[in-house]
Amino acid sequence: MPRVGLAWAGSRRNVGDRKRSIPLRLLLPLLKVPGIQFVILQKEFQEGDAGLLQRLPGVIDPSRYLGDFAATAAAVAALDLVISVDTAVAHLAGALGRKTWLLLPFSADWRWLSEREDSPWYPTMRLFRQATIGDWASVIERVCVAVAQFAKGRLDQAWETEPASCRRNATGEVPRAGEARRRSHPGPW
Repeated sequence: MPRVGLAWAGSRRNVGDRKRSIPLRLLLPLLKVPGIQFVILQKEFQEGDAGLLQRLPGVIDPSRYLGDFAATAAAVAALDLVISVDTAVAHLAGALGRKTWLLLPFSADWRWLSEREDSPWYPTMRLFRQATIGDWASVIERVCVAVAQFAKGRLDQAWETEPASCRRNATGEVPRAGEARRRSHPGPW
């Protein structure tokens, strides 16, 4: 059974946290996708989150052991996929070269560029963006469909529009950052 890490909120001290964080209750459809074991990578919980997680079978919460980036990196390395909002967890997973799905608000931070489903910075990352301001429901619906395909081992369908930067080359390796982008989209990079 695939193990999928999940981080749904960043630090409340971040000025943009309200637009990037997702209330855990909105992720319930995702947490109920069969064939997936979810592992919580969230360090700080909102009020009611811990109780909600306890009522979900098959969800593992090692958050009390994630005291630093080394512990979180070890947890991420043991996962098949990380799903996160724009937090340090997403950057850590991307830097480790782990398959990562990033959930982004309509007006995301500049580093995620625009109108893209991939990232030149992290070749194993797929971006799921809001189509309109505040519309997490459609993002979560698309992620649920992709996760269901992922659970069935249909990675090609989970990446229905897989960015070239995540496709393996003829030798089975993931291209270096930017390599696939240069081949598939001529431009300044």
